[in-house]
Amino acid sequence: MKKYFKHKIKSLLLVNKIVVIHYLELNEYFHHAEETHDFWELVCAVKGDVICTADGVDVELKEGNTYFHKPNEAHALTALGTESTGVFVLSFECLSEAMRFFTDKKVKLNQRQMKYIREIIETAKRTYDITFYNLDTDIMHLLPQPTLGGEQLIKNHVETLLIDIMRSMTETEDGNDVFLQETEINNKLAEDIIKILKANVYSRLTIDDISHAINYSKAYVFRQFKVATNKSVMEYYLELKIKAAKDMLKKSEFTVKEISEKLCFDTPNYFSKTFKKLTKETPTEYKKRVSL
Repeated sequence: MKKYFKHKIKSLLLVNKIVVIHYLELNEYFHHAEETHDFWELVCAVKGDVICTADGVDVELKEGNTYFHKPNEAHALTALGTESTGVFVLSFECLSEAMRFFTDKKVKLNQRQMKYIREIIETAKRTYDITFYNLDTDIMHLLPQPTLGGEQLIKNHVETLLIDIMRSMTETEDGNDVFLQETEINNKLAEDIIKILKANVYSRLTIDDISHAINYSKAYVFRQFKVATNKSVMEYYLELKIKAAKDMLKKSEFTVKEISEKLCFDTPNYFSKTFKKLTKETPTEYKKRVSL
């Protein structure tokens, strides 16, 4: 008799509980006061723009953006602009280690991921007796005749959405056979930031620009880059600029003022001070030495 091997399925993450689901149509004056709780909360700007406040930091969500509030994070929600805004809010408990991936995470959802959001909303309408438009609703009761398997479908849709987001942010052309460990995620994040810095050596970048480009909060960008490189983002950026300055001083007849302008330093004096701080000599001294 042929023997079969029963392959045990390893779960990347498991949603233990759904706390509450909301879909809100907000007017321009909407503001929900700050609150905290011991579970995750996903906020998605389905239509229009909103501001999420996370531990005192404002995070702007354009249409299609999603932000993940981690457990015990103080957070609030405010409408942005004058047009009607549609916001999806999902609170849930997930104790899986992989959920750390979503800490301080701002994500631009693709069309497939937005479809999961719509599936969750529609299934919730046919499963729970809840008032969708009241953010203060804190309990969901099952309908007298809920749709068959509704709760399980919602759980499955949430897990699929989370995994899909992880994959879209970590997959390469060679695939992603093993989910990235935290150190690998941090290193990949640092590599992505460094690519942006190198591409903008002759421009002017801020932490806001970088966090917007890679869809992470400023605090997360600063913290994880420091862990991966032992330097702050701006320290690394200045080092790249000074390296470019050294190349120009070696190979060209540009003046200190011209190099300062090309590298977008505020003033030639600031450029010279930064150059000396990192190289222990002024741009003029460096140029004389390398020209000998």
